[in-house]
Amino acid sequence: MMSKERTFVMVKPDGVQRGLIGEIIGRFEDRGLKLVGGKFMQIDRDLAEEHYGEHEDKPFFDDLVEFITAGPVMAMVWEGQDATQQVRTMMGETDPAESAPGTIRGDFGLDLGRNVIHGSDTEPGSNGREIELFFDDEELLDYERIDEAWLYED
Repeated sequence: MMSKERTFVMVKPDGVQRGLIGEIIGRFEDRGLKLVGGKFMQIDRDLAEEHYGEHEDKPFFDDLVEFITAGPVMAMVWEGQDATQQVRTMMGETDPAESAPGTIRGDFGLDLGRNVIHGSDTEPGSNGREIELFFDDEELLDYERIDEAWLYED
């Protein structure tokens, strides 16, 4: 049985500007994932640099920070069995040109630097680190969806 977990997802400024927040939320809800936290926000430079800290020594770091701070984002926490891998699969490859049709990036992304969405990777601890950067504990809700009994076997 897969483990129930929480994962961080962010609709990036290009996705917000293109009006894709509702479409993306709908896809995750249709999949059976549960939204347990959401925040429409403007990321400041300090948060952006901390969020993308693992890329600090790479030549594209400044471009990442400039882009993610250029407009509002929709930060979210989703919960479900094997949520991180489900989200990664639904997002598609980082480069939209390599993403399959039916994935979020395959359907909406056109450029590597404008790929609509971010999700935590599968590295241990990545989810927790990103969730803690964007959300306080009291901003995340525990509740049961009425369809959970129909989504998962015991």
